[in-house]
Amino acid sequence: MQPRNMSMSGVVDLAAVKAAQEAKAKAEQTRAEAARQGGAGAVAPADLVIDVDEAGFERDVLQRSAEVPVVIDFWAEWCQPCKQLSPVLERLAVEYNGRFLLAKIDVDANQMLMQQFGVQGIPAVFAVVAGQALPLFQGAAGEEQIRGTLDQLIQVAEQRFGLTGLVVDADAQPGAQPAPAMPAGPHDALLEAAVQALDAGDFGGAVQAYRNVLSDDPANSEARLGLAQAELLQRVQGMDPQQVRKDAAEKPADAEAQIAAADLDLVGGHVEDAFGRLIETVQRTAGDDRDAVRRRLLELFEVVGTDDPRVVGARRALARALF
Repeated sequence: MQPRNMSMSGVVDLAAVKAAQEAKAKAEQTRAEAARQGGAGAVAPADLVIDVDEAGFERDVLQRSAEVPVVIDFWAEWCQPCKQLSPVLERLAVEYNGRFLLAKIDVDANQMLMQQFGVQGIPAVFAVVAGQALPLFQGAAGEEQIRGTLDQLIQVAEQRFGLTGLVVDADAQPGAQPAPAMPAGPHDALLEAAVQALDAGDFGGAVQAYRNVLSDDPANSEARLGLAQAELLQRVQGMDPQQVRKDAAEKPADAEAQIAAADLDLVGGHVEDAFGRLIETVQRTAGDDRDAVRRRLLELFEVVGTDDPRVVGARRALARALF
C-alpha cells in the first residue's frame, strides 16, 4: 500500500492566536526552568518511545498530548513494512529530542484502539495533539517524507496549541515519572461560573467564561468541551427550525444553510446526520465557503468528543473529502 500524506490543516483551532502565543511562551518558560534546575522534571531519551495498550491509552496518550504531540505507530509482529518503519520512527523520536513522543500500539493486542482510530491497514501513523486525533500517513513511508510530516506536526503544535515538547536529560533515570507540569492557575471558579451560566441559559456568559480559562490554559479539556457546547447552544438559540430545514433542502450547496442545519442536527442528537451533511457540503463547495464548513465540522467534533467512534470515522471521511 502506498503511503498517503495527510495535511495538518485539519487540526482544531482552540482559541485566538494571542492565547496560543501565551501558552507557547509559558511552555518554553517551563522547559527553560527545568533545564536551569539540572533536568528536574526531564525524561530520559529511552522514555521518548513507549508501548501503549488500551488500559493506559488515556494516561499515556490523551493526557500526555496536552504537553507534547504524541505520534502513534500502529504495528504488528507479522507486518514486514512495520519492521522497516518502526525503527525509523524510534530513531527520529530520540533525534527530535522531546519535540514529540512516540507511542507504539500492537494492533493484535489492542483491537479496540485500532477500531476507534479507523485503522484499515498497517503500518498506520496517527498523531494526537491536545486531545485531537488526526491521521498522518499510512504505509511504509520514506524518511524524508516522515521528517516533513513531523516538522509540520510540531509547527502546528507550537503555533496553535503552545506545545513545545518535553525536556530531555541524557542523565535522567529511564522510567522515572517527570515532575507534574506547573499549573496554569486556578480555574475552578471560572469553570463553575460557566456551568451556572449554561444552566441559566446565559450562553454568551458561558462562552466568555470558558474563553477566559482557555486564554490562560489553551489545553484545558473541560473548558474546550464547554466552549464548544456553549457556542453551539448560542448559535441555535432563536433559530426557526422549519425555515432552517427548508433553506437547507432548497440550497444543498449553500454553506451557510448547511452549517445552520448541521447545528440543529447535532442539538437534536442526530450526530451522524450533522457530520454527513457537512462532509457532503465540503465536497460541493470551494474556497472560503469550503473552509467555513470544515471549521464548523471540527467545532462539532469538539462537542461530541474526540474519542467518540463517530468522530474518528468522520475525521477520516473529511480527510478523503479534502484530499
